[in-house]
Amino acid sequence: ADRFARWPVKVAEMSRFRSAKETSAALKGLAEGSIDIVVGTHKLLSEKTKFKNLGLLIIDEEHRFGVRHKEQMKQLRAEVDVLTLTATPIPRSTAQVFYGGMDLIELKDKPPGRLPIITQWIQDNPITFSEQSINPVWADIINEAHKGNQTFVITPLVSESSKVDAASVDATTKNLTSLPLSGLKVGKVHGQMKPDEQRNIMQQFRDKKFDVLVASTVVEVGVDIPDATRVVILSAERLGAASLHQIRGRVGRNSKQSRCY
Repeated sequence: ADRFARWPVKVAEMSRFRSAKETSAALKGLAEGSIDIVVGTHKLLSEKTKFKNLGLLIIDEEHRFGVRHKEQMKQLRAEVDVLTLTATPIPRSTAQVFYGGMDLIELKDKPPGRLPIITQWIQDNPITFSEQSINPVWADIINEAHKGNQTFVITPLVSESSKVDAASVDATTKNLTSLPLSGLKVGKVHGQMKPDEQRNIMQQFRDKKFDVLVASTVVEVGVDIPDATRVVILSAERLGAASLHQIRGRVGRNSKQSRCY
């Protein structure tokens, strides 16, 4: 919103982080036409949302919207210009480019100075991997921490489950802090935390209060940690190709050589 301050443009936000009063005011402004630009989550797809004169629909991280969400957007798409953005095209979107009359714009070049992310597949038990006090991955992460760089460790579960054989945030954090990474500062974040707590943890990680952050897929998009150079994805078979691609993109956002395990 600050970027539009010099122009007479009114910008509103609609998400779960806004109060009922703020949401009600935004809905009223959209219906009356007093709001020029609205930025929001899936909450914008509610039947309560009415636009006086919608002219452009921009869908960011398009691969994160399911079939039902896209059905909800059908009426909007039929009447306005649409721009969809994604770094991870899914089959449905790709088919629309070939058969649905959509134009394709490719941005093939990386930002200046960025290097390809070295990706390594490690065939090991993902649950016991965090219990190994010595292995090349943890040694590499310790070495990166000594250089002032940071690491993400991603798991599909928040807590251990008797029904699902996969790594979890809680157990992995406990293992790492007591065994291989006991000399580093390790934090954790996941979707079951309150939004304010999640934001606080991410800000602490950005401020380098932690060397390593153990997280669920809540960090899949919209997270930019410039000094993150390593990401370890445990129980990677539990995640889809789009999620793996996005998680790998949490590193390599600088001129340093990054790795994804």
